[in-house]
Amino acid sequence: MRHTRTSAHVPGKAFATFRTAGLVALAASGALLLGACDDNNHSNTPNPTASFQDAAHAFARGGAVDGGNVGPTDLAAAGGANSQLVKDGQNVFRYWTFGDEQVWTDTLKMNQVIESKVDPATALSVGLKVDMDALPQAVVNGVVNGSIPLNDPQTTLALIQLNAVVGVKGEVSTNPTTGKLQLDRVGVTCALCHSTVDNAANVATGGKLPDGIGHRHDGWPNRDLNPGAIIALSPAIASAPAAADGTARAAVYNSWGPGHYDPRFNIDNKNQSAAVIPPAFGLDGIHSITFSGDGSELAYWNRYVGVTQMGGQGVMADPRLPDPLGATTPMDRDQRGTGTDCATDITVNGTAIKIGGQNITGSDGKVDCTSNYLPALQAYQQSLPAPKPADVDGFANNHPVVAANLTPNPNASAANGQAVFAKDCASCHSGAAFTDANTGLHPMEASAAPDQTYLERSASKMWRTSPLPGLWMHPPYFHDGSAATLAAVVTAYNTKLNLNLSAQDQADLVEYLKSL
Repeated sequence: MRHTRTSAHVPGKAFATFRTAGLVALAASGALLLGACDDNNHSNTPNPTASFQDAAHAFARGGAVDGGNVGPTDLAAAGGANSQLVKDGQNVFRYWTFGDEQVWTDTLKMNQVIESKVDPATALSVGLKVDMDALPQAVVNGVVNGSIPLNDPQTTLALIQLNAVVGVKGEVSTNPTTGKLQLDRVGVTCALCHSTVDNAANVATGGKLPDGIGHRHDGWPNRDLNPGAIIALSPAIASAPAAADGTARAAVYNSWGPGHYDPRFNIDNKNQSAAVIPPAFGLDGIHSITFSGDGSELAYWNRYVGVTQMGGQGVMADPRLPDPLGATTPMDRDQRGTGTDCATDITVNGTAIKIGGQNITGSDGKVDCTSNYLPALQAYQQSLPAPKPADVDGFANNHPVVAANLTPNPNASAANGQAVFAKDCASCHSGAAFTDANTGLHPMEASAAPDQTYLERSASKMWRTSPLPGLWMHPPYFHDGSAATLAAVVTAYNTKLNLNLSAQDQADLVEYLKSL
């Protein structure tokens, strides 16, 4: 039996003991889910603003009801980095689940898994992150002095209640009989995969707090996150149908590994290579999105993920993709729901936050918790610049390749590397973002990545040239993560394109790429 949810503050020793650990554990549980959404006001009713038009939602590339693009073309069109649209988009990115609790709680039962099995130490071990700026000082002190345990799922629930687990939203209540916290609803947000932290808490406490707790860096891909391992913890996965090749579903999820996710598996049921989680920064003015450039704006991929992967309440259609599994009929998915879990008021560390946007209730009573939030989400993503080395505060502690990228090679010249780049790379990696994505896509054979099957499962069947700014912070490289270092990327293209670069030229080119 579930009971009335407690406030965002847990008084006394329980507050200090459970909040920090709970947050970390919750982060782990959130990773276990596919990407459900949740809000703190589960009982809030949706705010109808428009009539739902079935035919109008059969869009292919954009996010709009009429099938066209919905978001601003660039940050300037959004009103600049300080616009209300961007501020609303930050809250959507961090805290809006699109109502995906209908999957993570109702189907996957991840709230039960987290409540009973996921302590903060476990959560951190699978790559979940904790936002130190959402933690009261008493919680930080309690973790440092050991009075708040990191091996208790109750601590995880308290952290979730604080909205401190990056990308995880939960509704937590107190059982009046036992006095223990319980997780009634749980979902995930965009930040689960596309935000990380800088390990500043470890630096500030002289190593007394573990890595994985720090200041948020939205847009940075969480390459530590192991979403497959998290999803495999769901009790629903054990009885789920096997993949097309007969492999047990849990085995497929567990094969992906940290930093990888297959956004096509639940569409085509094929057990193939998972892609690395891509960065969501440095995208201002770039219109072809994802490795395969499937959409004409960020809203396309945000809708695809929000509805088909996170399990949000909304619609997604694309005649180039099959749906349901293995079918020849085009994707035209209607996952509108009751509007439960789509309340727009939440509390973060005692501060009330209102999610900017409105739900759409159709004439049939079904609610779309996705469409009207896409413009703001796109604007916020456009506002996220590529990181600079100065942005790192302990991030390289547990990322050795990043540390190497930040270390100058005294035997290499970035200036010479820039000349090599201009001669051999700039025809595709052009412009301020080093991509020709707005002018065209490239055929399968253009990539030096060993895996090509991923492209066959896309809508475009083409490659987008990846933007390069901030390249130093998100190894491994290529869509499949097959190149562990930038040196491996250069070697792969030197071989594929017969560039005949000398060892010195290759070293110089790597040094230049590290500087972007």
